Amino acid sequence: MNGRDDSGAAEAEYSVGAVARELGIPLATLRSWNRRYGLGPSGHQRGRHRHYAQADLAVIGRMVELVRAGASPASAARAALGAAPALGDVAPVLHAALRLDAPGLLAAVSGHLVGHGVVMTWNRLCRPVFAEIVGRQARAGGLVDVEHLLSWAVATSLHRTVAVPARGAGRRPIVLACTAGEDHALPLEVLRAALAERGVLALFLGASVPDDALADAVSRQDRRPVVMLWAQSATTARTRALDAVRAGSREVVAAGPGWYGADLPVGIRQVNSLEDAVEHLVRVAAADP
Repeated sequence: MNGRDDSGAAEAEYSVGAVARELGIPLATLRSWNRRYGLGPSGHQRGRHRHYAQADLAVIGRMVELVRAGASPASAARAALGAAPALGDVAPVLHAALRLDAPGLLAAVSGHLVGHGVVMTWNRLCRPVFAEIVGRQARAGGLVDVEHLLSWAVATSLHRTVAVPARGAGRRPIVLACTAGEDHALPLEVLRAALAERGVLALFLGASVPDDALADAVSRQDRRPVVMLWAQSATTARTRALDAVRAGSREVVAAGPGWYGADLPVGIRQVNSLEDAVEHLVRVAAADP
Protein backbone atom coordinates (compact mmCIF):
# COMPACT_ATOMS: atom_id res chain seq x y z
CA MET A 1 0.00 0.00 0.00
CA ASN A 2 1.09 3.57 -0.63
CA GLY A 3 1.55 5.76 2.40
CA ARG A 4 3.52 3.25 4.42
CA ASP A 5 5.78 4.72 7.11
CA ASP A 6 8.66 2.46 8.17
CA SER A 7 10.65 5.06 10.07
CA GLY A 8 11.40 3.25 13.29
CA ALA A 9 7.94 1.70 13.54
CA ALA A 10 7.57 -1.76 15.02
CA GLU A 11 4.79 -2.54 12.57
CA ALA A 12 3.53 -1.13 9.30
CA GLU A 13 1.59 2.13 9.47
CA TYR A 14 -0.64 3.59 6.77
CA SER A 15 -1.79 7.11 6.02
CA VAL A 16 -5.46 8.07 5.90
CA GLY A 17 -5.30 8.39 2.12
CA ALA A 18 -3.65 5.00 1.70
CA VAL A 19 -6.34 3.33 3.81
CA ALA A 20 -9.13 4.99 1.82
CA ARG A 21 -7.58 3.88 -1.48
CA GLU A 22 -6.97 0.34 -0.30
CA LEU A 23 -10.54 -0.14 0.93
CA GLY A 24 -12.17 1.74 -1.95
CA ILE A 25 -14.02 4.31 0.14
CA PRO A 26 -14.01 8.12 0.01
CA LEU A 27 -11.63 9.90 2.34
CA ALA A 28 -14.58 11.83 3.77
CA THR A 29 -16.31 8.56 4.71
CA LEU A 30 -13.23 7.31 6.54
CA ARG A 31 -12.96 10.55 8.50
CA SER A 32 -16.70 10.50 9.26
CA TRP A 33 -16.45 6.96 10.66
CA ASN A 34 -13.56 8.09 12.81
CA ARG A 35 -15.57 10.99 14.27
CA ARG A 36 -18.87 9.15 14.69
CA TYR A 37 -17.84 5.64 15.65
CA GLY A 38 -14.23 5.88 16.78
CA LEU A 39 -12.90 3.81 13.88
CA GLY A 40 -9.56 5.50 13.62
CA PRO A 41 -5.90 5.00 14.43
CA SER A 42 -5.85 3.19 17.75
CA GLY A 43 -2.43 4.52 18.72
CA HIS A 44 -2.80 8.12 17.56
CA GLN A 45 -0.83 10.73 19.49
CA ARG A 46 -1.69 14.42 19.56
CA GLY A 47 0.50 16.53 17.30
CA ARG A 48 1.33 13.64 14.96
CA HIS A 49 -0.17 12.72 11.60
CA ARG A 50 -2.77 9.98 11.82
CA HIS A 51 -1.40 6.60 10.78
CA TYR A 52 -3.33 3.34 10.84
CA ALA A 53 -1.83 0.08 12.04
CA GLN A 54 -2.61 -3.27 10.44
CA ALA A 55 -5.11 -4.06 13.20
CA ASP A 56 -6.96 -0.78 12.49
CA LEU A 57 -7.08 -1.73 8.83
CA ALA A 58 -8.72 -5.07 9.64
CA VAL A 59 -11.43 -3.39 11.74
CA ILE A 60 -12.29 -0.82 9.09
CA GLY A 61 -12.20 -3.45 6.37
CA ARG A 62 -14.81 -5.44 8.27
CA MET A 63 -16.90 -2.26 8.64
CA VAL A 64 -16.76 -1.75 4.85
CA GLU A 65 -17.82 -5.34 4.13
CA LEU A 66 -20.75 -5.19 6.54
CA VAL A 67 -22.02 -1.87 5.15
CA ARG A 68 -21.77 -3.24 1.61
CA ALA A 69 -23.70 -6.28 2.79
CA GLY A 70 -26.61 -4.08 3.88
CA ALA A 71 -25.93 -3.32 7.54
CA SER A 72 -26.45 0.23 8.78
CA PRO A 73 -23.21 2.12 9.53
CA ALA A 74 -24.01 2.22 13.25
CA SER A 75 -24.66 -1.52 13.56
CA ALA A 76 -21.70 -2.31 11.30
CA ALA A 77 -19.42 -0.20 13.49
CA ARG A 78 -20.58 -2.00 16.63
CA ALA A 79 -19.92 -5.35 14.98
CA ALA A 80 -16.56 -4.29 13.55
CA LEU A 81 -15.31 -2.98 16.88
CA GLY A 82 -16.42 -6.13 18.66
CA ALA A 83 -15.17 -9.64 18.19
CA ALA A 84 -16.24 -11.68 15.16
CA PRO A 85 -19.50 -13.59 15.74
CA ALA A 86 -18.99 -16.91 17.47
CA LEU A 87 -18.78 -19.76 15.01
CA GLY A 88 -22.20 -21.37 14.68
CA ASP A 89 -24.03 -18.95 17.00
CA VAL A 90 -27.51 -19.62 15.60
CA ALA A 91 -29.50 -17.69 18.22
CA PRO A 92 -29.24 -14.18 16.65
CA VAL A 93 -30.06 -15.53 13.19
CA LEU A 94 -33.03 -17.60 14.36
CA HIS A 95 -34.32 -14.72 16.48
CA ALA A 96 -34.13 -12.26 13.57
CA ALA A 97 -35.74 -14.76 11.18
CA LEU A 98 -38.68 -15.49 13.50
CA ARG A 99 -39.24 -11.75 13.93
CA LEU A 100 -39.04 -11.24 10.15
CA ASP A 101 -36.30 -8.72 10.90
CA ALA A 102 -34.69 -8.46 7.48
CA PRO A 103 -31.96 -5.90 8.37
CA GLY A 104 -31.02 -7.82 11.50
CA LEU A 105 -30.94 -11.08 9.58
CA LEU A 106 -28.71 -9.61 6.88
CA ALA A 107 -26.33 -8.19 9.47
CA ALA A 108 -26.10 -11.48 11.38
CA VAL A 109 -25.51 -13.67 8.33
CA SER A 110 -23.13 -11.19 6.70
CA GLY A 111 -21.13 -10.81 9.89
CA HIS A 112 -20.67 -14.56 10.11
CA LEU A 113 -19.64 -14.72 6.45
CA VAL A 114 -17.04 -12.01 6.98
CA GLY A 115 -15.71 -13.69 10.10
CA HIS A 116 -15.81 -17.34 9.10
CA GLY A 117 -16.23 -17.67 5.33
CA VAL A 118 -18.83 -19.32 3.12
CA VAL A 119 -18.40 -23.02 3.87
CA MET A 120 -18.32 -22.65 7.65
CA THR A 121 -21.24 -20.21 7.60
CA TRP A 122 -23.36 -22.59 5.55
CA ASN A 123 -22.53 -25.71 7.52
CA ARG A 124 -22.37 -24.31 11.04
CA LEU A 125 -24.91 -21.47 10.90
CA CYS A 126 -27.37 -21.59 8.00
CA ARG A 127 -28.06 -25.33 7.86
CA PRO A 128 -28.76 -25.59 11.61
CA VAL A 129 -31.15 -22.63 11.45
CA PHE A 130 -32.99 -24.11 8.48
CA ALA A 131 -33.16 -27.45 10.30
CA GLU A 132 -34.70 -25.77 13.35
CA ILE A 133 -37.31 -24.00 11.22
CA VAL A 134 -38.17 -27.20 9.33
CA GLY A 135 -38.47 -29.04 12.64
CA ARG A 136 -40.90 -26.46 13.94
CA GLN A 137 -42.87 -26.68 10.71
CA ALA A 138 -43.17 -30.44 11.13
CA ARG A 139 -44.41 -30.04 14.70
CA ALA A 140 -46.81 -27.12 14.31
CA GLY A 141 -46.94 -26.06 10.65
CA GLY A 142 -46.49 -22.55 9.32
CA LEU A 143 -43.22 -20.58 9.19
CA VAL A 144 -43.06 -20.73 5.39
CA ASP A 145 -42.60 -16.96 5.39
CA VAL A 146 -39.71 -17.32 7.84
CA GLU A 147 -38.07 -19.97 5.70
CA HIS A 148 -38.39 -17.83 2.57
CA LEU A 149 -37.00 -14.74 4.30
CA LEU A 150 -34.03 -16.72 5.59
CA SER A 151 -33.34 -18.05 2.08
CA TRP A 152 -33.46 -14.51 0.72
CA ALA A 153 -31.16 -13.21 3.46
CA VAL A 154 -28.57 -15.93 2.87
CA ALA A 155 -28.53 -15.39 -0.90
CA THR A 156 -28.43 -11.59 -0.54
CA SER A 157 -25.62 -11.75 2.01
CA LEU A 158 -23.61 -14.00 -0.28
CA HIS A 159 -24.00 -11.60 -3.19
CA ARG A 160 -23.12 -8.54 -1.14
CA THR A 161 -20.27 -10.03 0.86
CA VAL A 162 -18.40 -12.27 -1.61
CA ALA A 163 -17.03 -10.47 -4.64
CA VAL A 164 -17.44 -12.03 -8.08
CA PRO A 165 -13.96 -12.89 -9.39
CA ALA A 166 -12.75 -12.17 -12.87
CA ARG A 167 -12.45 -15.17 -15.12
CA GLY A 168 -8.81 -16.15 -15.22
CA ALA A 169 -7.05 -16.95 -18.45
CA GLY A 170 -6.94 -20.69 -19.06
CA ARG A 171 -9.67 -21.42 -16.53
CA ARG A 172 -12.13 -24.04 -17.61
CA PRO A 173 -15.74 -22.74 -17.55
CA ILE A 174 -17.98 -24.01 -14.77
CA VAL A 175 -21.76 -24.06 -15.17
CA LEU A 176 -24.07 -24.56 -12.18
CA ALA A 177 -27.79 -25.20 -12.66
CA CYS A 178 -30.83 -26.86 -11.15
CA THR A 179 -32.58 -29.50 -13.22
CA ALA A 180 -35.98 -28.78 -14.77
CA GLY A 181 -38.63 -28.56 -12.06
CA GLU A 182 -36.08 -28.11 -9.26
CA ASP A 183 -36.67 -24.85 -7.37
CA HIS A 184 -34.23 -25.33 -4.47
CA ALA A 185 -31.41 -23.21 -5.86
CA LEU A 186 -29.88 -21.91 -2.62
CA PRO A 187 -27.28 -24.73 -2.29
CA LEU A 188 -25.87 -23.76 -5.67
CA GLU A 189 -25.84 -20.09 -4.63
CA VAL A 190 -23.71 -21.17 -1.70
CA LEU A 191 -21.43 -23.22 -3.95
CA ARG A 192 -21.02 -20.31 -6.37
CA ALA A 193 -19.98 -18.04 -3.50
CA ALA A 194 -17.63 -20.63 -2.00
CA LEU A 195 -15.92 -20.94 -5.39
CA ALA A 196 -15.72 -17.15 -5.71
CA GLU A 197 -14.06 -17.04 -2.30
CA ARG A 198 -11.38 -19.29 -3.81
CA GLY A 199 -11.06 -17.04 -6.85
CA VAL A 200 -13.01 -19.31 -9.21
CA LEU A 201 -15.80 -17.89 -11.36
CA ALA A 202 -18.86 -20.06 -11.98
CA LEU A 203 -21.86 -19.36 -14.20
CA PHE A 204 -24.99 -19.93 -12.11
CA LEU A 205 -28.16 -20.39 -14.16
CA GLY A 206 -30.57 -20.68 -11.23
CA ALA A 207 -33.62 -22.80 -10.55
CA SER A 208 -35.54 -25.10 -12.88
CA VAL A 209 -33.48 -24.85 -16.05
CA PRO A 210 -35.04 -26.68 -19.02
CA ASP A 211 -32.92 -29.29 -20.75
CA ASP A 212 -32.68 -27.33 -24.00
CA ALA A 213 -31.56 -24.22 -22.11
CA LEU A 214 -28.85 -26.26 -20.41
CA ALA A 215 -27.64 -27.47 -23.78
CA ASP A 216 -27.66 -23.91 -25.15
CA ALA A 217 -25.62 -22.63 -22.18
CA VAL A 218 -23.02 -25.35 -22.70
CA SER A 219 -22.74 -24.58 -26.41
CA ARG A 220 -22.08 -20.89 -25.70
CA GLN A 221 -18.90 -21.54 -23.71
CA ASP A 222 -15.54 -20.94 -25.36
CA ARG A 223 -14.19 -24.19 -23.92
CA ARG A 224 -15.94 -27.41 -22.99
CA PRO A 225 -17.25 -26.65 -19.49
CA VAL A 226 -17.69 -28.65 -16.34
CA VAL A 227 -21.43 -28.76 -15.61
CA MET A 228 -22.88 -29.42 -12.18
CA LEU A 229 -26.60 -30.21 -11.97
CA TRP A 230 -28.46 -29.98 -8.68
CA ALA A 231 -31.50 -32.09 -7.76
CA GLN A 232 -33.04 -31.84 -4.31
CA SER A 233 -35.48 -34.71 -4.74
CA ALA A 234 -35.71 -37.95 -6.69
CA THR A 235 -38.53 -36.49 -8.79
CA THR A 236 -36.24 -33.82 -10.23
CA ALA A 237 -33.16 -36.06 -10.59
CA ARG A 238 -33.83 -36.78 -14.25
CA THR A 239 -31.06 -38.41 -16.24
CA ARG A 240 -32.23 -36.69 -19.41
CA ALA A 241 -30.84 -33.44 -17.95
CA LEU A 242 -27.46 -35.14 -17.70
CA ASP A 243 -27.81 -36.41 -21.27
CA ALA A 244 -28.62 -32.89 -22.50
CA VAL A 245 -25.20 -31.56 -21.53
CA ARG A 246 -22.89 -34.57 -21.82
CA ALA A 247 -21.93 -34.16 -25.46
CA GLY A 248 -20.68 -30.60 -25.10
CA SER A 249 -19.15 -30.83 -21.62
CA ARG A 250 -15.72 -31.72 -20.34
CA GLU A 251 -17.36 -33.32 -17.31
CA VAL A 252 -20.86 -33.58 -15.83
CA VAL A 253 -21.30 -33.69 -12.05
CA ALA A 254 -24.47 -34.66 -10.20
CA ALA A 255 -25.05 -32.91 -6.85
CA GLY A 256 -27.83 -32.98 -4.30
CA PRO A 257 -29.77 -35.61 -2.36
CA GLY A 258 -32.05 -36.30 -5.31
CA TRP A 259 -29.27 -38.26 -7.00
CA TYR A 260 -28.56 -40.48 -3.98
CA GLY A 261 -29.14 -44.08 -4.99
CA ALA A 262 -29.84 -43.09 -8.59
CA ASP A 263 -28.55 -45.24 -11.42
CA LEU A 264 -26.29 -42.64 -12.99
CA PRO A 265 -24.93 -43.05 -16.52
CA VAL A 266 -21.31 -44.15 -16.86
CA GLY A 267 -18.91 -41.23 -16.59
CA ILE A 268 -21.13 -39.01 -14.44
CA ARG A 269 -19.38 -37.92 -11.27
CA GLN A 270 -21.32 -37.49 -8.02
CA VAL A 271 -20.39 -35.23 -5.09
CA ASN A 272 -21.96 -35.59 -1.67
CA SER A 273 -20.97 -32.45 0.22
CA LEU A 274 -20.26 -28.77 -0.27
CA GLU A 275 -16.61 -29.31 0.60
CA ASP A 276 -16.27 -32.09 -1.99
CA ALA A 277 -17.92 -29.97 -4.66
CA VAL A 278 -15.70 -26.96 -3.96
CA GLU A 279 -12.46 -28.92 -3.94
CA HIS A 280 -13.33 -30.83 -7.12
CA LEU A 281 -14.38 -27.75 -9.08
CA VAL A 282 -11.37 -25.74 -7.94
CA ARG A 283 -9.13 -28.51 -9.25
CA VAL A 284 -10.85 -28.96 -12.60
CA ALA A 285 -11.13 -25.22 -13.22
CA ALA A 286 -7.39 -24.95 -13.29
CA ALA A 287 -6.69 -28.28 -15.00
CA ASP A 288 -5.26 -28.58 -18.48
CA PRO A 289 -7.78 -29.14 -21.31
